[in-house]
Amino acid sequence: MPESLCRDCCTLLADALERCPHCRSPRVLSHPELTTLDIAHVDCDAFYASVEKRDNPALRPVPLIVGGGQRGVVTTACYLARIKGVRSAMPMFQARKLCPEATIVPPRMAVYVEVSRQIRALMDALTPVVEPLSLDEAFLDLRGTQRLHHAPPAVMLARLARAVETEIGVTLSVGLSHNKFLAKIASDLDKPRGMALIGAAETESFLATLPISKIWGAGPVTQARLERDGIRKIGDILRYSEADLARKFGSFGLHLHALARGRDARRVSARETVKSISNETTFFEDTSDADLLDGHIWRLALKASDRAKARNIEGQTVTLKLKTARFRTLTRRRTLRAPTNLADDIYRVAAEMLAPCLPEGPFRLVGVGLGDLAVAGATATVGDLLDPQAARRHAAEAASDKIRAKFGKDAIKKGRALR
Repeated sequence: MPESLCRDCCTLLADALERCPHCRSPRVLSHPELTTLDIAHVDCDAFYASVEKRDNPALRPVPLIVGGGQRGVVTTACYLARIKGVRSAMPMFQARKLCPEATIVPPRMAVYVEVSRQIRALMDALTPVVEPLSLDEAFLDLRGTQRLHHAPPAVMLARLARAVETEIGVTLSVGLSHNKFLAKIASDLDKPRGMALIGAAETESFLATLPISKIWGAGPVTQARLERDGIRKIGDILRYSEADLARKFGSFGLHLHALARGRDARRVSARETVKSISNETTFFEDTSDADLLDGHIWRLALKASDRAKARNIEGQTVTLKLKTARFRTLTRRRTLRAPTNLADDIYRVAAEMLAPCLPEGPFRLVGVGLGDLAVAGATATVGDLLDPQAARRHAAEAASDKIRAKFGKDAIKKGRALR
């Protein structure tokens, strides 16, 4: 059985070697379950920033931040900026302090959507079972594809990564395992341009050393609660029986018991019915700062838009969720006159719903969601009598995005970008 794979020439090798004997590449991956694992998570590396560097070679050697504008929040940052501590959702003033030499560019969503579609087409050529999570990441179920492609999934994924890099101009990282939870963890192990495997035989021993933050669904508040009980690493969960965890944490305790042992029954589903899309952020410190909350709402709206576009769906209901310092949850919903997947639409409605809620602060959590989902374009678009300029504004934004995509980011700017 092959033990290694060259990730550059995509050749299977019989032995574990430091360099590929065919192309002399040092990017040789060795694993005892190399040819048997078939559930993958594929994640583009700093996607928005990578697209910007691809389209403007002058940006390639410099730290780059995508975001800013009136909302003042980092959308994404390249790895050069991340080395300095810049992270997504960080206020722009803080990012500038950490990396004053960074170049800052506004996001070009129309361009990112088109690049995402090109990558998705390459994924669809591997398997019909692709479950997109956003514009830049997806799960792939490659079971049964070896007979079709005459190569195991690991080889096909290496070829996918090479094709995305050479044909589209961005890089991605791949995680390969025997379920979705482990594949997602694996894709983060060797970024950027990485490929990592977690086999069935090593699952429990591998998970035991990881921090509890790696558990799917364990946010900052849950992590703090677990740490109070002495659970800091996933291996600490193994000290408790399923009944003990259920008594301590309810249904989430059953979830902890399963994932700590690497068990995840969720299937990769290309046809799963999505009832709503939502994203939320829990703050380390409670806040009533309207500007900070506004920035997070913009980022969350952009993420909801990103996920809707990746699935080619629209929603007609926008939801704003807030949790106060006293753990009281406020939920506000508004039904739109026409479905949308535009970040600008989602943001405007969520921001309007935030204003009357501000006296209830400070808040420990904010979330934005899109509901009443349907296939994009399935519902006839109607005019908005209260915002007669909406159609023109959206058309103008789409046109300006196309101009920037063709002639460069400085070819045209909105007036508010100059403030």
